[in-house]
Amino acid sequence: MVDRFKNFICRSYIAVIMFFLYAPILVLIVSSFNASRSRVIWGGFTLRWYVDVFSSRSIMEALYTTLAIAFLSSLIATLIGVTGAIGISAMRLRNYKIVMAFTNIPMLNADIVTGISLMLWFVKFMPLGFSSILLSHVTFNIPYIILSVMPKLQTLNVSIYEAAMDLGANRVYAFFRIVLPELTEGIIAGFIMAFTISMDDFVVTYFTKGAGVNTLSTMIYGELRKGIRPELYALSTLIFAAALIVLIIVNIFTERKPEKSSGRL
Repeated sequence: MVDRFKNFICRSYIAVIMFFLYAPILVLIVSSFNASRSRVIWGGFTLRWYVDVFSSRSIMEALYTTLAIAFLSSLIATLIGVTGAIGISAMRLRNYKIVMAFTNIPMLNADIVTGISLMLWFVKFMPLGFSSILLSHVTFNIPYIILSVMPKLQTLNVSIYEAAMDLGANRVYAFFRIVLPELTEGIIAGFIMAFTISMDDFVVTYFTKGAGVNTLSTMIYGELRKGIRPELYALSTLIFAAALIVLIIVNIFTERKPEKSSGRL
């Protein structure tokens, strides 16, 4: 009887947490099918807003800018972060701790401080626009890549790399055939995290975007005064559905992936 009561409490607690997490998203999804522009009046079921999303030039331009910046910044940050993580892992313990402490600062720093400091930096050297947003996103994405790849480097068996060198492989070949495959999971995790954070960012983008350039977050913020268009509800629902599908595919791939042999050379 006591065990059943404990299970009931645990399940109820988890249900409450899930409710607070996903209730706003559920409201968003329901609003995207509401024929009325009002958020409190149900005007019937419609798919009109999903059609209007793709016919709205401003929304498509903001979506394209958001995806372009997220992809390019994540790709550049991944290249820099992976090479940086490899260099950091080869440092002495004292230097390693110092560099890792500085790596954690951008993650703990307030976004508004990062945004204003980057804005002041870019204003002196270049005009604000697409390039400034891209560079700012690369800047705050690099630490996430380093921290995602570093655990894989710490568990890497250096003896395999050295054995490949002893068998005649050069450093480049040994890196791409031995080291890089071992880091793939960390690299992919870091890239996805950086991509998500870049798409979600508002504060840094707001201070570094300049005139005439909008991402989804800054465009939605700009429409708060006159009211958010229902088309944006539909677009947000599509983004959530895409993220959910990707998550399901990744989980299925992970479950079906054969386990690696635990033997080491």
